[in-house]
Amino acid sequence: MDEPHILFERRGVAGIVTLNRPKALHALTGEMCRAMRAALEEWARDEGVRLVVVRATGERAFCAGGDIRATYELGRAGHPGALDLFREEYRNNAAVKRFPKPYVALIDGVVMGGGAGICVHGSHRLGGERTLFAMPETGIGLFPDVGATFFLPRMPGKLGTYLALTGARLGQADALYCGALTHAVPAAAFVALLDELAERGEVEAVVEEFARPAPEAPLSHQMATIERCFAADTVEEILRRLDADGNDAFAAGAAGAIRKRSPTSLKLALRLVRMGADMDFETCMRTEFRVTSRLLRGHDFYEGIRAVLIDKDNAPAWSPATLDEVSEDELDRHFAPLPDGELPLP
Repeated sequence: MDEPHILFERRGVAGIVTLNRPKALHALTGEMCRAMRAALEEWARDEGVRLVVVRATGERAFCAGGDIRATYELGRAGHPGALDLFREEYRNNAAVKRFPKPYVALIDGVVMGGGAGICVHGSHRLGGERTLFAMPETGIGLFPDVGATFFLPRMPGKLGTYLALTGARLGQADALYCGALTHAVPAAAFVALLDELAERGEVEAVVEEFARPAPEAPLSHQMATIERCFAADTVEEILRRLDADGNDAFAAGAAGAIRKRSPTSLKLALRLVRMGADMDFETCMRTEFRVTSRLLRGHDFYEGIRAVLIDKDNAPAWSPATLDEVSEDELDRHFAPLPDGELPLP
């Protein structure tokens, strides 16, 4: 019999969530998200639970995102259930954001997309040495979602815009620098740290006992370029500014990464990061759901999944194929109110 994909435990004063799909890098299913939200709602009411800890089995990943293969198949067949995973993820993100007690994520290995959604909105994100953080959705015809519309514009300077458009992968030091992590903690100490949290419940004191000084962040040396280039109002102008720094390896790498991604996704991502700076969390989530609902009726999501996960040729044929072909009217269409109702938040 297969083990459950997500486990729940009460230990001392802690409620513990354990992601348990190591072979799938703990990719989230709708069922996992529903179960986690139900546990959080129960523990929020339980006075005996003073904090929640979220962790994952194995060493390769905390969570690599949502399990979108099923979404791909359902969407290709025109099934209305294609949106179910996103609906459940977003509602779970809201439950994490609203959780009224300390929420401690123990992160080591890959944390991308939906994995960020179940840790970044919590109060404490403790990252081990193997942490690899990214929001790579523009490479599969989507956009950084799971609340990224809220958290990316609240990173230092234009770092959030850089991450949204390039899908750059950040190690422990850079993830701390941008705020995806709150503390550096050796992964080997996670077990002892959890034991202390469950016994004492003194989150701030325990975390400080185990935390280590933040290592120097390589990205900190690139902020001048990021600020100069990613402050532009259009993707085209961002690319022009990066190209003007053509002798700069960092700028050239960023431009190259952007040019591989869906033009529609890039323009949507930039607009969402700009909008999100002035929106509250709930509005960000409902806006993301509107945009996702439209993208699942389009072309690039299915082509991106085909190229990256199905055929694995990494040669998506985007449509429209160029930034110039993506009209403002087409972008506006993604943001219109949903005729079948907006995202229901708990």
